[in-house]
Amino acid sequence: MGDNAAPSDSTNRRGLNLDALKVHIYTHKIDCALWAIRMSIIMFTLGYFIPIFGSSQSAYNKALIANAAVSALRLHQRIPQFQLSRNFLSILLQEDSCHYLSYSIIFMYDTQPVTLVLMPIFLFATLHAASYSLTLLDTLGQNSWWGARLLISLIEFQSLNILRLVAFVEIILMPFSVLLILLGRARLMTPFIYYHFLVQRYASRRNPYTRNMFRELRVLLESTAAKPNLPGVLRSLLLTIVAFTSRLAPAVQQAPPSAQ
Repeated sequence: MGDNAAPSDSTNRRGLNLDALKVHIYTHKIDCALWAIRMSIIMFTLGYFIPIFGSSQSAYNKALIANAAVSALRLHQRIPQFQLSRNFLSILLQEDSCHYLSYSIIFMYDTQPVTLVLMPIFLFATLHAASYSLTLLDTLGQNSWWGARLLISLIEFQSLNILRLVAFVEIILMPFSVLLILLGRARLMTPFIYYHFLVQRYASRRNPYTRNMFRELRVLLESTAAKPNLPGVLRSLLLTIVAFTSRLAPAVQQAPPSAQ
């Protein structure tokens, strides 16, 4: 019986190498935890639109809490040693994970549920979860889950557009947060707190996409304002917006690009 079972066991191992997956999870606990939490962000975001895990309010808060957990774990990976010093605080505030930790806190407590708020964390979770899912699939075996591999390839092919969309939403949320106050759905301090988040994203050393999107929007507004058939009032308004935004932009040093 033992001889007859051997070929079957060998075939299963070639199909799905579960032992290798267990070893990978054991040796990469934090990375696997990040993957699992990012998958939960995707599930909670979908649950916000289709409340199958409870109320939309609950799913909204859980998605933001999960994003805060991801950001905290990423900070732990990048800056494992805590120090009570001004230099440590400066380094901490430069990390993209710190930016999105504050993002979660801003919208978890300062506003009522806003669909647009979930878009950046959903897109980031999808992009990073897809990337690590490919690592897990490779660990299981080269021929495992070809359908999932195809979906991951499509996501990675659109990674640049996804990051640009995230940057666009980050910018749009600034005037939108002011509108939320007028609608009674946000606190008075929300735009001021969010402005500091947006400044951090603009000055990010690892992620140039927000900065590049500001540049693209400026070019778009200036080219629109230069059209001869545009009414003078609209031209003046567009140039005023460009000038006002440019004055608020911080000075930054260029650095190699990264995702989050």
